[in-house]
Amino acid sequence: MDDKNLMENILLLEKGVCDLFMHGTIESGTANVHQAFCTALTESLGMQDTIYDKMTAKGWYPTEQVEQTKVDTVKQKFSGQ
Repeated sequence: MDDKNLMENILLLEKGVCDLFMHGTIESGTANVHQAFCTALTESLGMQDTIYDKMTAKGWYPTEQVEQTKVDTVKQKFSGQ
Protein backbone atom coordinates (compact mmCIF):
# COMPACT_ATOMS: atom_id res chain seq x y z
CA MET A 1 0.00 0.00 0.00
CA ASP A 2 1.43 3.38 -0.95
CA ASP A 3 1.36 6.53 1.17
CA LYS A 4 -1.59 8.04 -0.69
CA ASN A 5 -3.79 4.98 -0.10
CA LEU A 6 -2.71 4.84 3.52
CA MET A 7 -3.64 8.50 4.06
CA GLU A 8 -6.98 7.99 2.29
CA ASN A 9 -7.75 5.07 4.59
CA ILE A 10 -6.75 7.04 7.69
CA LEU A 11 -8.93 9.96 6.59
CA LEU A 12 -11.92 7.69 6.01
CA LEU A 13 -11.45 6.10 9.42
CA GLU A 14 -11.18 9.51 11.07
CA LYS A 15 -14.35 10.69 9.33
CA GLY A 16 -16.13 7.60 10.68
CA VAL A 17 -14.86 8.31 14.18
CA CYS A 18 -16.13 11.90 13.92
CA ASP A 19 -19.54 10.60 12.89
CA LEU A 20 -19.67 8.27 15.89
CA PHE A 21 -18.58 10.99 18.31
CA MET A 22 -21.10 13.43 16.85
CA HIS A 23 -23.94 10.98 17.40
CA GLY A 24 -22.63 10.21 20.88
CA THR A 25 -22.67 13.92 21.65
CA ILE A 26 -26.20 14.37 20.34
CA GLU A 27 -27.62 11.30 22.09
CA SER A 28 -25.79 11.56 25.42
CA GLY A 29 -28.01 11.45 28.45
CA THR A 30 -25.89 13.30 30.99
CA ALA A 31 -23.74 16.41 30.98
CA ASN A 32 -20.58 14.41 31.74
CA VAL A 33 -21.12 11.99 28.86
CA HIS A 34 -22.05 14.85 26.55
CA GLN A 35 -18.86 16.73 27.43
CA ALA A 36 -16.70 13.63 26.95
CA PHE A 37 -18.12 13.00 23.48
CA CYS A 38 -17.96 16.69 22.59
CA THR A 39 -14.28 16.88 23.57
CA ALA A 40 -13.49 13.71 21.62
CA LEU A 41 -15.35 15.09 18.59
CA THR A 42 -13.43 18.36 18.68
CA GLU A 43 -10.10 16.51 18.87
CA SER A 44 -11.10 14.16 16.06
CA LEU A 45 -12.17 17.06 13.85
CA GLY A 46 -8.75 18.59 14.42
CA MET A 47 -7.06 15.35 13.39
CA GLN A 48 -9.27 15.12 10.31
CA ASP A 49 -8.30 18.67 9.35
CA THR A 50 -4.59 17.90 9.79
CA ILE A 51 -4.84 14.79 7.61
CA TYR A 52 -6.77 16.72 4.96
CA ASP A 53 -4.16 19.52 4.97
CA LYS A 54 -1.32 17.03 4.52
CA MET A 55 -3.14 15.27 1.67
CA THR A 56 -3.94 18.58 -0.02
CA ALA A 57 -0.32 19.73 0.25
CA LYS A 58 0.77 16.57 -1.60
CA GLY A 59 -1.94 16.95 -4.25
CA TRP A 60 -3.74 13.83 -3.05
CA TYR A 61 -7.04 15.57 -2.30
CA PRO A 62 -7.78 17.82 -5.25
CA THR A 63 -10.70 20.22 -5.10
CA GLU A 64 -12.50 22.10 -7.84
CA GLN A 65 -13.65 25.69 -7.90
CA VAL A 66 -17.37 25.90 -8.53
CA GLU A 67 -18.65 28.53 -10.91
CA GLN A 68 -20.39 31.35 -9.06
CA THR A 69 -23.49 30.91 -11.24
CA LYS A 70 -23.91 27.36 -9.93
CA VAL A 71 -23.55 28.54 -6.35
CA ASP A 72 -26.13 31.27 -6.97
CA THR A 73 -28.53 28.77 -8.54
CA VAL A 74 -28.37 26.47 -5.51
CA LYS A 75 -28.75 29.41 -3.09
CA GLN A 76 -31.78 30.62 -4.99
CA LYS A 77 -33.30 27.14 -5.08
CA PHE A 78 -33.10 26.69 -1.31
CA SER A 79 -33.80 30.25 -0.21
CA GLY A 80 -37.40 29.98 -1.39
CA GLN A 81 -38.18 27.04 0.89
